[in-house]
Amino acid sequence: MKEHYDAFSRQAANYVPLSPLSFLERTAAIFPARTAIIYNERRYSWSEVKDRVSRVAAQLVAMGIKPGDTVSVMAANTPEMFELHYAVPLTGAVLNTINTRLEPETVAYILDHSDAKLVFVDTAFSDVVKKAFDINEAIVPAVDIIDAQGPGGACIGSSTYDQLVKEGDPDFPWQGPGDEWDALALNYTSGTSGRPKGVVYHHRGAYLMCMGTPQAWELPRHPVYLYSVPMFHCNGWCHAWTMTLMAGTIVCIRQITGEAVFRLIAEHQITHLGGAPIVLSMLLNTPEDQRKAISHKVKVMTAGAPPPAAVLAGVKQLGLEVMQVYGLTETYGHVAQCLWREEWDDLSADVQAERQSWQGVGFPMTETIDVIDRDTGVSVPWDGETQGEIVIRSNTVMKGYYKNPEATADGFSGGRFNSGDAAIRHQNGYIQIRDRLKDVIISGGENISSVEVEGVLHRHPDVVLAAVVALPDETWGEVPCAFVELKDGSAETEESLIGFCRENMAGFKRPKKIVFTELPKTATGKIQKFVLRQQARSIAETAV
Repeated sequence: MKEHYDAFSRQAANYVPLSPLSFLERTAAIFPARTAIIYNERRYSWSEVKDRVSRVAAQLVAMGIKPGDTVSVMAANTPEMFELHYAVPLTGAVLNTINTRLEPETVAYILDHSDAKLVFVDTAFSDVVKKAFDINEAIVPAVDIIDAQGPGGACIGSSTYDQLVKEGDPDFPWQGPGDEWDALALNYTSGTSGRPKGVVYHHRGAYLMCMGTPQAWELPRHPVYLYSVPMFHCNGWCHAWTMTLMAGTIVCIRQITGEAVFRLIAEHQITHLGGAPIVLSMLLNTPEDQRKAISHKVKVMTAGAPPPAAVLAGVKQLGLEVMQVYGLTETYGHVAQCLWREEWDDLSADVQAERQSWQGVGFPMTETIDVIDRDTGVSVPWDGETQGEIVIRSNTVMKGYYKNPEATADGFSGGRFNSGDAAIRHQNGYIQIRDRLKDVIISGGENISSVEVEGVLHRHPDVVLAAVVALPDETWGEVPCAFVELKDGSAETEESLIGFCRENMAGFKRPKKIVFTELPKTATGKIQKFVLRQQARSIAETAV
């Protein structure tokens, strides 16, 4: 009877709060001598990483850091950044990793809004942080991260990371959170419109993300992972914790260039890496004399803007096996994947690449991911045509927005997280993004997907990168405007590229204006369309 089943209570013996912190303790105990981190000439085993983490955590407590405090970090992908993913939450504090490309004003806002009690600063970014202190008229206690292989920079802290490691207690007690719902990390959105919002992760969500990722990506034990995803972005898609779980070897890379990625793949026999579609384009356009041949299987997880099918087809020729995933800062990173299907094996290369660019189906840890009509809340039909909004229910959805109950309530309205992404569902249930809802171009009453137009532009052999936004138009309300990066030496003109589009899409969808320029990007490779929309408005105003 039910009352007998309900008679049991949770006890220490049968209930342990889920936390990714347990992964390091386990891996260091089972594989103490295996190489955990490689960064240039530096190498640490898993036992050494655990020792360093324990020492830093002990010193943080000695400095007055308490459970629930925010500890900020502004650093590149170095061993210190990886270790802080354990050392900070081990004290019960909350890790706040800051985008290294932000200007002082936004850094100042984040330090103030997050209630940061301490900030770790890679000296390469000390000038930005110091200016942020001046803007806030308040100095947050700082610890300097000095990277001998980095670009240098002034020390602004009262101590260094190396000092914490040297002086800390290696026997600092290793324990997880009292409650798996406790905050683990605080990540700020890109802030493409208005102030960035603080997204709060909990231990349970990160733990389950790390359990779902190996299944979805078919990760083996001991992968060799090139950490090309910035660790400040969604905690590097939570891969800092996932690779620890799998007892992998993490190869850190500070500055991402095509030449460096090819070299590290060959030198360390990289098996896995991640990156935005812009990283794929960068590899595809790396000059031949800067490439190293890829002689083994390399699996790539890509996320961000939907990758053009032409780019996916190109990198396959390089020897890279790409899996497209979808997610947001609010979902700890990836929550959907384009799971390959055997029946696609016999399709043409072009059709395979097009399928591969879909966002697909939910990860194993994703409870539900759906596309709904925004007005009715009803699921759209699986017809490959009807557009709606992607919504998600999962343990890997954020706790909420830090100190922003209104935005939290709006994001969770309807009992699910509302992504703001417009998509369709194909007959097999696979999701394909059409656009951010705010990026849909409405021209003469017709909805035009900027992603679709970009996909056609990327098929042109001279186009390196393209982004399409709305250009105000007196007759049609708005029309597509394309901003394009061309290969060096290209002779393409605005007229010839518009002609290419005319041959490959419906007339009303083709760009009416093309601007050749370097596209503005975030540190994670996302194109800053809000900047391009401003430029388009300026173009329209000048033409009047």
